[in-house]
Amino acid sequence: MSLTVIIGGVRSGKSAHAERLAAAGGRPVRYVATADASDDSMAQRIAAHHARRPSTWETVTADGDLAAIVLRDGCTLLDGLGVWLAAEPVDPLARIDELIAAAAGGEVIVVVEQAGEGMLPRDDVSRRWLDALGEATQRLSAAADAVDYVVAGRVVPLSAPPPAAQDDLRRPGDRDVRLGLRRPGDREVAAGLRRPGDRDVAGLGRPGDSDVPAGLRRHGDSDVAPGLRDHAVNVLEGGPPSWLRAVLRDAAEHAVDRYPDECSAVGALAAMHGRDPAQVVITNGAAEALWLLPAALRPRLAVCVHPGFTESEAALRVHRVPVARVVRDPEADFALDPGAIPPGADLVIVGNPASPSGTLDPASALAALRRPGRVVVVDEAFMSMVPGEPGSLTGEPLDDVIVVRSLTKLLALPGLRVGYALAAPPLAAALRAVRPPWSANAVALAAIDAAAAHPGELAAAAERSATEGHDLAARLQGLAGVRTWPSVTNFVLIEVADGPAVHRALRARGFAVRHAASFPGLGDGHLRLTARAPGDNAALVAALRETVA
Repeated sequence: MSLTVIIGGVRSGKSAHAERLAAAGGRPVRYVATADASDDSMAQRIAAHHARRPSTWETVTADGDLAAIVLRDGCTLLDGLGVWLAAEPVDPLARIDELIAAAAGGEVIVVVEQAGEGMLPRDDVSRRWLDALGEATQRLSAAADAVDYVVAGRVVPLSAPPPAAQDDLRRPGDRDVRLGLRRPGDREVAAGLRRPGDRDVAGLGRPGDSDVPAGLRRHGDSDVAPGLRDHAVNVLEGGPPSWLRAVLRDAAEHAVDRYPDECSAVGALAAMHGRDPAQVVITNGAAEALWLLPAALRPRLAVCVHPGFTESEAALRVHRVPVARVVRDPEADFALDPGAIPPGADLVIVGNPASPSGTLDPASALAALRRPGRVVVVDEAFMSMVPGEPGSLTGEPLDDVIVVRSLTKLLALPGLRVGYALAAPPLAAALRAVRPPWSANAVALAAIDAAAAHPGELAAAAERSATEGHDLAARLQGLAGVRTWPSVTNFVLIEVADGPAVHRALRARGFAVRHAASFPGLGDGHLRLTARAPGDNAALVAALRETVA
């Protein structure tokens, strides 16, 4: 499935980097030990390595057929290729080819000692070992999906070889990689553009992380088409309220001929949430706030709690951050389980309320996610649609928590992109440092000013959202062949026997709903239905009853 090569010298941090990559996926890991405890010092090294590895990992020795050791349903980590080569009496390069072939059936990470630096050894045995290690490294690297070089704990992704050299090293079916092209997510940053203290971007991604699965970029608007009744997009129906439309028209007429100035909007949001203006970062929708996280925080291991808004994981993967998924349990009504978060995660992203389940977690469950050295990001894009906003962390300025909000859903402004983040000043400054200039346009800023000045209207819109959601949920109760879950939002997650068939049948009857299989943790049977006015809800449920009958 994938092959990653990690190259580095002694005490470079290469093993620690490989272990982070192996642990990031949350799948079974088989650790292939190559070192021999030949003396007390080596025994201590081996013991230290073993102690830092998760107890759930399986540890095996490198004796016998390396190809047979590859774990088919998990990750295989072979740590110390050079040590294994030194003990291999037969043809080691033939065994390397077998390992490369075996990697097609599973995920394999190989840690390699750096070869080729310094003078040639004086004795023949050492020279032959060095030659074998260098050739084996080149063969593995030519076949690998990713090659990372580690020095002094820093990770540098290595580019592909030039085309002329590449022809002899390619496997059948490999894609062309032209000289000078970087892997997705890598950035060329001129030295003069960096500020003192800025850190280099480390290549921390797992194999294939830079290739974002298509499902992570799929959203409800893709299910909508002209002529269909929209129960797929989860914004309030009817467009912006009348009191806001006048503000938007005025801003579009008088504010678009100059650069946006966010000072007034920042102050309005700070006052609305009882925060200092230094804790407010306005963004081009909540999605941009989530996309700023990888560059601003540079996490070593991020956790995305799923099912949830998938742009968070997409952003992390594009920036080659190792991502572990923690999936909510549908049998527990998708409630958050803080104990399921890997202890080593230094960034955790969770939605509250979560989409598409509509689950609202208490503030105590979110607080349980906090750990020293970890940042917790709570995506509250739907919180404004919940009357009273129970469980919101906007009023609690915590040093290690970022709250992401949106006005898009409540005020029906999906095309305007109105979002913001609330965070302690150091975290807020980190987000601003990587935010594009003039991120929010003048019309969006005017919408923020107006929304902050109309708290009564916002509360009324939240009540309307809740009423429509409760109406749809009540109509779905007891519907044969349909499973539902509690939701505090204006959408309801359901499960049917054949989701694609029901999705097609509803479209044929004129209804657009969200097929939820693209959310990690959900399957083909899951659909998300957005509530509308009672009459529209009744028509949708009647059509659904016909399709599952």
